[in-house]
Amino acid sequence: MLANTLTLNDGHEIPRLGLGVWQARDDEAAKAVTHALSCGYRHIDTAAIYGNEAEVGRGLRDSDVPRDQIFVTSKVWNDRIRAGETAEAIDESLKLLGIEQLDLMLLHWPTEGRNIAWQALIEARKAGLVRSIGVSNFLPEHLDELVGETGVVPALNQIEHHPWLNQADIKLACKRHGIAVEAWSPLMQGRFAESPVIGEIAAATGRTEAQVVLRWALQQDIIVIPKSVTPSRIEENAQLFDFELDAQQVASIDAIGHEERLGPDPATFDF
Repeated sequence: MLANTLTLNDGHEIPRLGLGVWQARDDEAAKAVTHALSCGYRHIDTAAIYGNEAEVGRGLRDSDVPRDQIFVTSKVWNDRIRAGETAEAIDESLKLLGIEQLDLMLLHWPTEGRNIAWQALIEARKAGLVRSIGVSNFLPEHLDELVGETGVVPALNQIEHHPWLNQADIKLACKRHGIAVEAWSPLMQGRFAESPVIGEIAAATGRTEAQVVLRWALQQDIIVIPKSVTPSRIEENAQLFDFELDAQQVASIDAIGHEERLGPDPATFDF
């Protein structure tokens, strides 16, 4: 069966399943984090722009799971990247989270100033403020430019990825560079229910549609960070490592793809 962790190109291990907390607010975010950790999650993904790093930190502290067993990711928002304030953004995230080191810090979008911001992440890693560094929403040309300019390969690229958006070109570029791929919106914001193919596979495997979609991604070595604040769904989304989709089922889901985005296009987004 599939291992619970994946080894990044810098030698660090990252849990294949994480809890996303986009749009989770106040006590809701803290409670979701604590509950997820009690259900076996060991990976929490947040970002400065989510406005909930302090609540995530409270959830970490409220948990019985030791900090050294939890993988925490955050992201530098675009305004700080453009302003050349990545170092300051890292310090703020650490303070809000109440931790001394991030396990992974990402540049949230490939906005102007990304190469300078990447150098700041490299320096933060050298200083021990972060263990691994990566990017989010970077297209193949962005990855090639970043590696060509700095010689430092990101450990991970977090992208929109789900059965409607397979992103074959980005996955190929990441494979060429040895970069891990992580999916945001892996559950298609609930729209998996619109696909009869996914429903048929769920019925055949005795699993929920959400579990089928997440397992499909995991079997491609894609890390998933489904967002939920509902305890039952947090629990459901964790039950992914005791079943497997067969080759035909994986191929059937692959064939759904029609390249429909649910979020912004990295080629044009510059918020």
